[in-house]
Amino acid sequence: MTEQNRLAALSEAGVSIWLDDLSRERLDSNNLADLIRDSHVVGVTTNPTIFANALSKGDAYNAQFRELAGRGATVADAVREATVADVRRACDLFRATWESTNGVDGRVSLEVDPDLAHDTEATTAQALDLWKTVDRPNLMVKIPATVEGLPSITSAIAEGVNVNVTLIFSIERYLAVMDAYITGLEQAAANGHDLGSIHSVASFFVSRVDTEIDPRLEKIGTDEALALRGKAAVANARLAHAAFRKAFSSDRWAPLAAKGANAQRPLWASTGVKNKAYPDTLYVSELVVADTVNTMPEATLTAFADHGELDGDRVTGFADDAQQVFDALDAVGIDVADVFLTLEREGVEKFMASWSELTETVREQLEAAK
Repeated sequence: MTEQNRLAALSEAGVSIWLDDLSRERLDSNNLADLIRDSHVVGVTTNPTIFANALSKGDAYNAQFRELAGRGATVADAVREATVADVRRACDLFRATWESTNGVDGRVSLEVDPDLAHDTEATTAQALDLWKTVDRPNLMVKIPATVEGLPSITSAIAEGVNVNVTLIFSIERYLAVMDAYITGLEQAAANGHDLGSIHSVASFFVSRVDTEIDPRLEKIGTDEALALRGKAAVANARLAHAAFRKAFSSDRWAPLAAKGANAQRPLWASTGVKNKAYPDTLYVSELVVADTVNTMPEATLTAFADHGELDGDRVTGFADDAQQVFDALDAVGIDVADVFLTLEREGVEKFMASWSELTETVREQLEAAK
């Protein structure tokens, strides 16, 4: 099977291929346009780490920073203008995809400041501001699935904002995310919004679950524990998909669906394999199921194009097997609740650190431009 055939087959299986990266260099070089044309890429996700990397390399942003410095822009304004400019251009590149898929794909995500992850009011205000500032119908505003972020998800959806809910790790939190989305749609309907125009994805982080659980299993060290390495992440995602199917076939969902509402698709995030002992396409091949998104770093996209394997739907009907994995984890002494709390805390902290790195890089570039 050729590279194009593998990616085409993945797309035909109902998996929307999104790229987990964006930079001005990609835009200026037509790399992103090429991926759209040749590699079945139908969306883009960004986060503070991605933008920190983009702005710290090369000279693609120099002209804009000279202009910003010339008019005395603050660091915060410069960060926002640089990232918004890239997202707008990417949205425009995906406009045809957005139109041809009736808004399902052709999406570009931009995250609220991670420093606001535990501030509901500020998160809501910035989500609405980003929606208005970017001013593209195929934007998705990323809101973290923290406890404080849940009401912001509802508020944004109620105002007709497309939302990518990020940093979801546990099934318990995922249930709360879906509830927040459905509540938002109920409020949107009451506000007179066209429900068919509102789209959302729920970004369920995959590889980090194995990255956190595997060392705990190795510390336990028994044969039973070691045999569970590399199984938790896929099992967790499969349980998430079972929860998704239940929520969006419920009596509560039915009247919203009758009004044209769109189910909040699961998005498999963090699908780059961290452990070199595992197949580098593990979190793509093992999570193939229709009506989902897999957002990949380019290395994972390239690996799947080269040697990825497709063996039909690898998710539907696997919930019982997935639950057995978690029962076994509990039996060997893994505190799964602590795992998920740790992952959420570290996820927020990592994005906050990247945001600090991003603002410092911009500060330095503004000074240099002066």
